[in-house]
Amino acid sequence: MSQLPDHLGLTPFRQRSPWIGGDLQTLRDTLRPLRFPPDRAEPLTIPLADGGQLLGLLDRPADRAPVALVLVLHGLGGSSDGPGPRRLALALVAEGFAVLRLNLRGAGRGRPLARGTYCACCSEDLRPAVALARQLAADRPLFGAGISLGGTVLLNGSLAGLGFDGLVCVSSPLELHVCAVQFERRRNRVYQRWLMQRLREQTLADPGGLQEPERRALAGPGRARTIRAFDAAITAPRWGFASVAAYYDAASPLAPLVAGRPLPPTLLLHAGDDPWVPVGPLRQLSAATTGGGAGVPRIVITPRGGHNGFHAPGDGPAACWADRLAVAWLRRLSRGEGEG
Repeated sequence: MSQLPDHLGLTPFRQRSPWIGGDLQTLRDTLRPLRFPPDRAEPLTIPLADGGQLLGLLDRPADRAPVALVLVLHGLGGSSDGPGPRRLALALVAEGFAVLRLNLRGAGRGRPLARGTYCACCSEDLRPAVALARQLAADRPLFGAGISLGGTVLLNGSLAGLGFDGLVCVSSPLELHVCAVQFERRRNRVYQRWLMQRLREQTLADPGGLQEPERRALAGPGRARTIRAFDAAITAPRWGFASVAAYYDAASPLAPLVAGRPLPPTLLLHAGDDPWVPVGPLRQLSAATTGGGAGVPRIVITPRGGHNGFHAPGDGPAACWADRLAVAWLRRLSRGEGEG
């Protein structure tokens, strides 16, 4: 749908055998885990307004001053240690970027440091992390890169006024209700069960404890078994929403983007066969922004690639096609060469 990959020096995306089809593209890193080098990132704690802290992991290029800093956010049920953030960080550092891999509230190694859990519109949590990232970037550009829900968090943060010089979002939901419906399809029961197990474990380990209705929603015969039910019992009330519908409406960036709310230079990448996040809302945004112009995101939709898969011929030991596209996009922005 876009000639941007060609402008950035990449061939069009093609699936790499044997990872053919949206499901195998999605599951590749689970079925064949990547071997990463030892993680030597510098841990940094970021104070939150409620007295808790977020944990970030700072990766720097070893042999040069960084050209820019990239704040990398994980997806739902993930963390800074997941294969997506690690893989992307390695690709960025190899090209001279510094990377701050952030654990959102309650995620990964940051679980003991803050009460509660994150959501798709946690911009007030993100604000001190962006401030620290801007300080670390000094006079260099500050970019954001989000995988799946991490991209949604970045879009909502940017719409809330957080200052990024550019964004890249891979397989990111623009309309949360559509995603909830997708996960409730029969074919996606295994995916939903896997995600729910992660969300339950993360929430049950909350250092602030649980209210009794929350505990019942997480354990026992009446526990939440869908993403929508989890958001209704945990996410929406914890973030002050009257209902899960109100949360989904407030946390879905599609409507403000269709209405023309501007973004910094932004690349949105999605696969047409993504089994987790339907591509329809992104096509809707693309149709509404056909004129382009300042503040309008650049959209790349590939026919195949799965959910944050994009495993293609020519991939390196770790980086996939999406990582290479993200690096090329941010490298172009860091050089002041415009959006292509």
